[in-house]
Amino acid sequence: MRFGLGLPQRSDRYDMRNDVVHIARGGERAGYSSLWVYEHVLFPLTPAEGPGGGAPRPWPDGYRSCADPLTVLAIASAVTETVRLGTGVLIAPLHSSLDLARALATLDVTSGGRLIAGLGAGWSSDEFRAAGADFAHRGQALDETIDACRALWGPDPVNHRDSRMNVQNALVAPKPPVPVPVLLGGRYTERAAERIARKADGWLPAGTPPAVMAEGWKRIRDRAAEHGRDPERLELIPRANVMLHPAERGAGRQPFHGSLSQVVDDIAGLAEAGATEILIDLTWTARGGEELLDLALQALGELRAAGME
Repeated sequence: MRFGLGLPQRSDRYDMRNDVVHIARGGERAGYSSLWVYEHVLFPLTPAEGPGGGAPRPWPDGYRSCADPLTVLAIASAVTETVRLGTGVLIAPLHSSLDLARALATLDVTSGGRLIAGLGAGWSSDEFRAAGADFAHRGQALDETIDACRALWGPDPVNHRDSRMNVQNALVAPKPPVPVPVLLGGRYTERAAERIARKADGWLPAGTPPAVMAEGWKRIRDRAAEHGRDPERLELIPRANVMLHPAERGAGRQPFHGSLSQVVDDIAGLAEAGATEILIDLTWTARGGEELLDLALQALGELRAAGME
């Protein structure tokens, strides 16, 4: 089992000048396989939707101050050699497909082909209004972004047109040295499963119970095979947002909340459900860069002791 590590992005809690470098280098030396960032462009004080969508409710403080993900990942790229670099996830409809494709390709080229492009449709209408993006058609925009990126990363001359972009008979650079894997985030729905099975290289679920994830993953793999794709080539990389505190008892405990041993048990459940790699985000619980790296080392040690690496 491989493990990824979430990079610090909270400028209200971390020293962004030094901690990104410290965690990226330390995580690679410790044996983490990948480093990850996520995207939120603002923090609404009276949100129209709660986290993940649905009825309005306050967002968690972890979203309060989110540094630009590609800038953070570029810093990590410059001070590491082998770890993969993942976006988990970028909100694709907030970006111009051309600008996003070129930024991702540049990061992939400068890192030596280590990028994992994790994309999502988004769930906050507040963010869409701020960016001047179309919230109602965000699923279509995600589909078009995937197709546009692959066209722009492919052979020249590029000819690609959709509702948001028109490139005809043009050279577009840079080009990734190898195909960039595109994974899609979000909860399981029939529509999301079909999109992953047809278009993507894997799934980046978050907040999904292992049993639900396992069933969803089986359906995605089965559908991929129906589309003539090899399901063995797909990756399942769930996110574990960890909150460490004294052990909790009772049925109401949230996954990845509690003692380190409880969190390790939760992560084992993800592995048993079919995960190919697991993203461990400790930035929610650590209070600075030194504590974050200490917790990352402790977590990896406990996972190894449990026979998971």
